[in-house]
Amino acid sequence: MIIMTTPPFLSKAEQLIRETGDRATSSRIRVFGFLLSQQSAVTHYQIESGLNDPESEEKIDRVTLYRVLDWLIEKGLAHKVISDDRIWRFRVSDHETQQHQHAHFKCSQCKKVICLENIRADIGATALPAGFHQLGTELTVKGVCADCV
Repeated sequence: MIIMTTPPFLSKAEQLIRETGDRATSSRIRVFGFLLSQQSAVTHYQIESGLNDPESEEKIDRVTLYRVLDWLIEKGLAHKVISDDRIWRFRVSDHETQQHQHAHFKCSQCKKVICLENIRADIGATALPAGFHQLGTELTVKGVCADCV
């Protein structure tokens, strides 16, 4: 289920964006506010649909959306998750640590992806063979969510 962006999420988004020292543009605030309002990771299409609903006065084009999402990831405010359906999903990152080293759960029926904050996905360099360098780790638990059981 997609939750619409509400003013408290927009003000929180603006505050966190301003803390980066970069400009708090309307597009950045709207996209980040939308992500803050979601309970699970969402796709480009879900974000675009949620921000461009018929009641919305301000529309966001696809290129701007991609650029804002890339900027949010670069700043550590959001992270992206890929799954076996080859669709990127986006979720707000932990604002305190700005790290994304946790597992994800993907429902095989509704395709919802949620962050499993308590399951660390960082295996650490000590587990790798000599000469190998870790760039990142992705861990996805697949199953059926509580809504689909």
